Amino acid sequence: MDPSDQKHFTAVDYVIFAALLTASVGIGLYHALSGGRQRTTQEFLMADRSMSCLPVSLSLIASFQSAVAIIGVPAEIYTHGTQYWFIGCAYFLGLLIPAHVFIPVLYKLRLSSVYEYLELRFSKAVRICGTLAFIFQTVVYMGICVYTPAFALNAVTGFELWAAVLATGLVCTLYTTMGGLKAVIWTDVFQTVVMFAGQLAVIVVGVHQTGGVSEVWRKVQEGNRLSALDLNPDPTERHTFWTLGVGGVFLMLSLYGVNQAQVQRYLSARTEKEAVRSCYMAFPSLQLSLALGCVMGLVMFARYCGEDLAGKLPTSSRDAMVLYFVMDMLQGLPGLPGLFVACLFSAALSTISSAFNSLATVTMEDLVKPHFPAMTEARATLLSKVLAMCYGLLCLAMAYLTHLMDDSVLQVALKIFGMVGGPVLGLFCLGMFFPWANSTGALAGLGAGLALSFWVGIGSLLTRSSGTRPLPPGCRAALLSDNATSAFHTAALGNFTLSRPSGLNRFYSLSYMWYSAFNCFTVILTGLIISFLTGPMKEDDVTPGTIYPLFGKLLCFLPEHFKEKLCCLTPLGQPLPPQHKEANGLALPQEDGTSQEETDKFLPKVQTALVEHETTV
Repeated sequence: MDPSDQKHFTAVDYVIFAALLTASVGIGLYHALSGGRQRTTQEFLMADRSMSCLPVSLSLIASFQSAVAIIGVPAEIYTHGTQYWFIGCAYFLGLLIPAHVFIPVLYKLRLSSVYEYLELRFSKAVRICGTLAFIFQTVVYMGICVYTPAFALNAVTGFELWAAVLATGLVCTLYTTMGGLKAVIWTDVFQTVVMFAGQLAVIVVGVHQTGGVSEVWRKVQEGNRLSALDLNPDPTERHTFWTLGVGGVFLMLSLYGVNQAQVQRYLSARTEKEAVRSCYMAFPSLQLSLALGCVMGLVMFARYCGEDLAGKLPTSSRDAMVLYFVMDMLQGLPGLPGLFVACLFSAALSTISSAFNSLATVTMEDLVKPHFPAMTEARATLLSKVLAMCYGLLCLAMAYLTHLMDDSVLQVALKIFGMVGGPVLGLFCLGMFFPWANSTGALAGLGAGLALSFWVGIGSLLTRSSGTRPLPPGCRAALLSDNATSAFHTAALGNFTLSRPSGLNRFYSLSYMWYSAFNCFTVILTGLIISFLTGPMKEDDVTPGTIYPLFGKLLCFLPEHFKEKLCCLTPLGQPLPPQHKEANGLALPQEDGTSQEETDKFLPKVQTALVEHETTV
């Protein structure tokens, strides 16, 4: 890279960047010294279940909108066009289903770790397997989230790579360890505002310097970056309406339905209605975030249309190019480069702080407390803080390994969610919708799903299988005559058809957006087959409140006695059997009372008393 092309921070940029890190630590310090001062596991891990829907919804966005998305989405649009934008169609069902299916079941059980559900529904072995899968997925993803912004910053500005990694990891570890979930959620709120401001600033300045909206529109049209609706049903096509709009629903469900980092936020809400409302409030903000990323990619293409940037970047990574574009656009405006870098690191901080807290929660609730039920509250809280700190240090180690990957960070991140999140989603669906599934079937299904997902995922990495046609770089389409353009596309299509993989390589070419759906159905089918072979679970053995009457709602036209036989409708209000009267390693007191309106709506036939569970502190 030519030193003259390298961009540099001004003093104002450094001040703004430092202010972000200081404010994040300040929020953590405030929550460490206020309220209950994080002296109980309920306050540290669950924010005392006292959060309102607004901060919870913004935290849901911040947890999902990582630096991977802020850098990866514009790079994807620049390289392949706007087809990825159709994933916004998946956001609707991806948030509606958790709001009306997963939250009602999980919130009523008063869980701290979502994987406690697996023990209530199946067995302790299934719970531990689900927990370990989540820990593996999150630790790997954390490394990507920390390394991505630091690498891009280093590639363009020369900012010391590992200084940026350490600053991100240590600041995040500090405020998460001090302030618990409350600090994480409120820093997410602050960081979400910074994210939107940074992206908006880049788009406004970029459009102005490119020549206005009409000029940007003309260039992206000529460069063939505006994608039409692609209804190709081929599952090996990287991005089509079906892979994004349908496969994306399962990806969203694995994130917003059963992922501890997100479910923990629902469970920290004051009431079930607040939790559901936070899901609805997240929808427009997620759409706005996606739109900002896509528009930024289009502006970036319009700015560099026809230019060769190979000599200006030390790497061929499109991800580094995004930050180069930002620094190029904002170079003469002191403070704005610092604002965008603050936006980038805000996204990283919000995601990994969520990961630290959720990892500490599942480790404490699923792996430690069941073996040490007599542990004092003070010792349990201290251990939770130590666990959060240890995961923070582990995250830095994973960041060191991330630079070995060559793929787009967005694609790698979504592959990880599909490879591990898909089987875990299948495990929860198996337990929640199929009353006949037993523990043996659940373990066999999860094992089969993970084995198949890693086979396909690793196979695709080794064979570099890809079912996509990269769009021609630059504005070549505008420089060719109509006949030449037609001939170019015909030749491109012909070459693509000839090079289409066959046999096992075609299996490896499955679009990464289908990973979650493919692995989810693998777990469900394998689990049901094994369950029926080993003896399906009887209705009396199913823990009350762990089944969602999916078939009862879908088959509402059938007579009641048929629905009861098919759906195994287990009322939420029945008392728990003796073996399920403990959770979180602590005794669960029962309180008698009349059914709540939400319970009646969830299971209309239930007239028995609702059992509520609260963790004693």
